Amino acid sequence: MTLRVTSADGTRIAYDRKGTGPAVILVGGTLDDGAENAPLARLLANHFTVYNYARRGRGDSGNTPPYAVAREVEDLDALIATAGGSAHLYGASSGGALALEAAAAGSAIDKIAVWDVPYVIGDDLRPRFNQYLADTHEAYKAGRDEEMLELFMRLTGGPDADIAAGKQHPYWALSVALAHTLVKDAMVLNDYKIPTNRLARITQSVLVTTEGPITQPQLAGLPTDFFDRAATAITAATPQTERHTLDGQGHVVAPELMARVLKTFFNR
Repeated sequence: MTLRVTSADGTRIAYDRKGTGPAVILVGGTLDDGAENAPLARLLANHFTVYNYARRGRGDSGNTPPYAVAREVEDLDALIATAGGSAHLYGASSGGALALEAAAAGSAIDKIAVWDVPYVIGDDLRPRFNQYLADTHEAYKAGRDEEMLELFMRLTGGPDADIAAGKQHPYWALSVALAHTLVKDAMVLNDYKIPTNRLARITQSVLVTTEGPITQPQLAGLPTDFFDRAATAITAATPQTERHTLDGQGHVVAPELMARVLKTFFNR
């Protein structure tokens, strides 16, 4: 990412800009430094001016302490100002929760699309996630980044064999370098509890999309309707919401498919 914008607290945020047309900002999710949305940015650039950025503490962006969700909202505000004062937002996973928090805080957003936002809905899941949060905070305070990554993988259902195999992959080190952001994503996700009162303040049109029933083995620890539960709750809490399911997709959605969905929604 070759461009930089300065957030309100002085943190330098790295981003790329492609295309021409209405502004769209892509907000990355868990363990992503902006690379996951890069193919989507290229496709959307045929119709929009696309800003794909590395959230603070990721990739080439700065990481000024102390962390707060409000600082991430300010990062988005700085990008929105650079984009001309308003923009559409697309947020994947925890990035979707950040996009919703920014809208609730009053950021100058046009429309919002979110994908697979992982709020935890249902008492059956709460004890597991509470234990994960406690264990992750302990590992974070002790600086045990690899342990944080393993805790997350086990939470979602990754078998030990897959975790062991992952450690042999070149991307393992990149994921470990981003593991500290798991604690911060939990804050963005309100400790995985849907912030119903804040979502009720959103006045923009919101497109809530999910993959439908989960089929990926690495997410086998979650109910098959995990993301659908959250999407239903978001739809109920947010005044102007559309609901869309892209059956057969994994948690990382095919960029060609999402590009078509976003083009239709943002241009409507």
